[in-house]
Parts: sequence; structure tokens; C-alpha cells
Amino acid sequence: MTRNDQEFVLVGIRNQNANEAIARPTLSFWQDAWRRLKKNKLAVVSLWFLILTAVFALGSMVFLSQDQANSFNPNEIGKYKNLPPNSGLPIPGWDGKNVQPGSTTVTDSYETNGVSQHYLFGTDTLGRSEAKRVTVGLRISLFVALAATLIDLLIGVSYGLWAGWKGGWVDTLLQRIIEVISSVPNLVVVTLLSLYLGAGMTSVIIAIAFTGWVTMARQVRNMTMSLKEQDFVLAAKALGERPVKIAIKHLIPNMAGVIIVQIMLTIPTAIMFEAVLSAINLGVKPPTASLGTLIADAQSMLQFYPYQILIPSAVLVLVSLAFVLLGDGLRDAFDPRASED
Repeated sequence: MTRNDQEFVLVGIRNQNANEAIARPTLSFWQDAWRRLKKNKLAVVSLWFLILTAVFALGSMVFLSQDQANSFNPNEIGKYKNLPPNSGLPIPGWDGKNVQPGSTTVTDSYETNGVSQHYLFGTDTLGRSEAKRVTVGLRISLFVALAATLIDLLIGVSYGLWAGWKGGWVDTLLQRIIEVISSVPNLVVVTLLSLYLGAGMTSVIIAIAFTGWVTMARQVRNMTMSLKEQDFVLAAKALGERPVKIAIKHLIPNMAGVIIVQIMLTIPTAIMFEAVLSAINLGVKPPTASLGTLIADAQSMLQFYPYQILIPSAVLVLVSLAFVLLGDGLRDAFDPRASED
């Protein structure tokens, strides 16, 4: 019985190039993390929101600097006091109309007072523009966030690397120092600094610098103790590389995900901390505006002019929430155990 080769077809085999082709492109660690982050819509929206907020806050320095003309001065006292927000459009609650104290009738405050310009966020009890002051407060909050980030990177990462790499009695001593620092309440530190340096941004930043890096140091220390026993680190030590070079070239890149996530979670804590301190007169000094001082100043007028406290509160909540959502998204994106789709 003869076999006809044409009756037999080999399934799944085409040619050598087709068999060796990689179906999916090879992704680096950062490309894979970005791919996972893009799947989290809330994290992506938060990222763009924070980028636009930072651009707006930094760009406003040109227009709201106190060195500019008085028309751009956020601390300029005006003659139109407690004006409601007015966008120039017939939007309920944003059309310049409100109920005056002692009255039940809704009136147009701009028409009553003969005001031709529109104040987007209204004015406060001294006639100052709320929009300008909220912008300055936002800038201060972002500056505190930047300070917290630099402190975490410089002190927390360095301290954690040193403790984890040395180990032994050095690690034990450094961990006892961290425990002592953690036991001191932040409010006590700020109060003492305010008595010595005076209330202001310097006291707030030093208080954050005193305790804000502790969590980062602990996480970096734990990662360092785990990574330093890996083969690639042992090979680098065998080749005679210095510890500093090993830390920069091998340890930090492999724990970059943990560092970035911790920073994203530290920033909203620092923003809220500054706002609370400013609200209790331990933060920035008047007349400089802060989101905390704006909220504290508007408490007495909450019944009659609620917008004065709602607007800075909303800005504070949105910025803090955006950092939290972005941090959650980054934590999932940098998790190597995340499921593949």
C-alpha cells in the first residue's frame, strides 16, 4: 500500500522564522508598570489632574507674585467684601447671587454693589480675591509636598540603605533611633519649633523632616536586607564594586517601585499636616494664604458665606484624593504578582 504525501498535512508548523517569532513584544520594567497603570482609569485621571494642577500653580507665580502690580496681589484689601462666586454664566450657586445676612431674599450682590468685574471664587471679609488666595494656598501645599518628597528621598532612602546593608549592631542601633523618633508626637515638635523659630513654613518643613522619613527608611531597610542576599548583588560584591555603586546601580533600581509608591502616600499626609497646622496658627503666617488658614478664617462666616470654606476645602480634598488614588494605582502597577490579562 503506497502512501500519498499529499494526504498528510502537518498542523501548526509553517517555517522556522514563524515558529521562533515572539507573539508579544518584550517590555522593560517601567514599560510594563506603565501598561498596568493605564488600565487603572482613576489613577490615570488623578495623574493628569495633578500634572495640570502643578502647571497651574507654578505658572500662577508669574501673575500672583507680590512683586507684581497690586492688581495681581492676593493680599490686596478691596472695597467689595463677601461677594459670592460669579462665573459670568447663569449657573446656580455661581452666578453672584446669595442671601444677605438678616434677609431671606436672594439678591444679586454684584448688581447691588455696582461691581462690574467677576470674582470667580468671590471675595472674603476683607475684600480679597478668594481665587488668588486659594491659588497661593495650593502652591504652598504643593511646596510642602515637594519638601516631603525630597526629605523621603534624601534621608529615608539613605538611612534605610545604610541600616539594611550594614546589619548587625549598626542596624540595631539605627532601628532604636527610629523608634525614639517615632515616639515623639509631631505636634510637640511643631510647637517647640514655633516657639524657637516662630510660626511659618520653616517650622512645618522641619517638623516633617523630623519624622516624615521614618516609614520610608523602614521599608527601604527591609528591601535592602532582602536584596543584598540576591545573586546579582553577591556577584557585584565579588567583582569588587563599592557599596555606594552597588546601592545606586543595583539596589535602588530594584526597589524603585516601593519608593515611588511610598512617596505618593506620604505627599497627601504632608499636605493635610500643613493644613491642620495652619488652621491652628502654627503654619504659615498671615497675611500669606494657605488652604488651612483659609478654612480657619472662614469658620466664623460658615452660616452666611459657606463658599469661603467650601472652596478651599474642596481643593484640599481633591488634591489629597488624587495623590491617594495615584498611589494605589502605582502600588498595583509595580506589584510583580499582579495578574496578567
